[in-house]
Amino acid sequence: AMLSVRAFLVMFTLLLMSGVKSETSCNQDFISGISKNGTFTSPKYPYAYPEASICNYRFIGEGKERVQIIFEDFKLHHSEEKGLSCEAQDHVTAYIESNGRLQKIDTFCGNNIPKDVMSSGSTMTVRFNGKISGRFVKGFKAIYRFVTDFGIKTGKQKEIAGCEFVYNSSEATNGSFYSPNYPGTYPKNTICHYLFYGKVNERVETRFMYFDIEGVQPCDVISSSDYIEFSNFNSLDRKIPKYCGKMAPKSIQSDSHFFRVTFMSDDKFDGTGFMAGYQFIDATDQYSVKRITPVSNLACDNLASGEKGFVILLFLAHILSS
Repeated sequence: AMLSVRAFLVMFTLLLMSGVKSETSCNQDFISGISKNGTFTSPKYPYAYPEASICNYRFIGEGKERVQIIFEDFKLHHSEEKGLSCEAQDHVTAYIESNGRLQKIDTFCGNNIPKDVMSSGSTMTVRFNGKISGRFVKGFKAIYRFVTDFGIKTGKQKEIAGCEFVYNSSEATNGSFYSPNYPGTYPKNTICHYLFYGKVNERVETRFMYFDIEGVQPCDVISSSDYIEFSNFNSLDRKIPKYCGKMAPKSIQSDSHFFRVTFMSDDKFDGTGFMAGYQFIDATDQYSVKRITPVSNLACDNLASGEKGFVILLFLAHILSS
């Protein structure tokens, strides 16, 4: 009896050290208090998963943490029949919990690696449904992370405020900022503030290289639209409209050395967000034009060609106004 107790304790300790609480070899709980990141896979990965596999992977974070899922490999059995939905084939579905019920974020199937996924709260469930399998399938492999930075790596986060990031010209005169979880799908029910602080004689200029925010004009609550808004104050600035959809705003410049950009998503639909560049411009020198230079490799490939036109147009505008 003593030997059995010891064997149980050893097995239980090894289970905790792995960071996974497993109900079966297929259903698993990943707990933030045990491990902040790791990997999970379909059964028998990288070999073919058994037919009729149904696996639930639950991710349980703490406090204001978000769950981020990044797929590294994805090869499921798929039908050659056209028009067949993902749900009718082998697939993976990500869910968040809303009012005690699971709400679908997205469903993935086929051989294309899905975009990154992020929860709107501290929990997420990923369900794998391998109905058919086959000789040439591998299943999937993914990384999970419990994060508090919303996947945003630029600026300085005001952690107490949540998704709020500060950009000071004293630290960088230009750079980039983007939606949470970019280039993956942005999370639902999320508000992010990007605060720009220049010197007294400086103005802030923003320019978007990528823009996909679900919604229709005028981007209001009635149309259940997600949106971006701009303000020269810490409060609402009614003279600048909200933006949503796929048409990016033109270059926008602040009236003073402070500027605020706010991103808001609701609980309905979502998109892949935005990627933008910013620069602090010396307002006392009308010929001073600083190029927008992203500080990460997240920027679009068309930035280089777009920048030249941007600088030339600004220069012509100065000549015409003088």
